Amino acid sequence: MCRRPVLLFLTLMVATAPAQAQWWTPAPARDAAPAPAADTPARSGDYLALMDADRDGRVSPGEYQDWLSYAFDRMDADRDGVLSAAEQPGGRGDVVTRAVYRERLLQRFRRQDLDRNGWLDARELAAPPQ
Repeated sequence: MCRRPVLLFLTLMVATAPAQAQWWTPAPARDAAPAPAADTPARSGDYLALMDADRDGRVSPGEYQDWLSYAFDRMDADRDGVLSAAEQPGGRGDVVTRAVYRERLLQRFRRQDLDRNGWLDARELAAPPQ
C-alpha cells in the first residue's frame, strides 16, 4: 500500500471514488480514456509513464483527468454521464455529473502541482498530497 500513496489518496478523496482503492480494468469508456494498469506501479516514474498519454515526460491536467476518470466510468452503470445516488458507493450521495467529477480532479491536480507550472512530473506525482 505504501507504493501507491498518490493514487490511493486521489481515489479516496474524490467524493465519488470507490470505497476501496484497487486497480481494475474499467468498462469501455465512450471517450476512450486510458485504462489503469493491471499491476500497481512500483515507482513514481511508473505513474508518470501510465498517465503521460502524449509521452512528453509530464502530465497535463487533461491527461490527469482522463486517467483518473476510470472511477467515474466504472460506477456510471447506465453510461449517461451522471452518477445517481444508486450508482455511488453505499447507494447514496448527491448526483454527480462528469463535468463536476472532472472539476474535482482538476482541483486535486492544482494542489499536486507543487511548482505551479501547470504540469505534473514524476516528483510531484510521488509527493504527499497537499
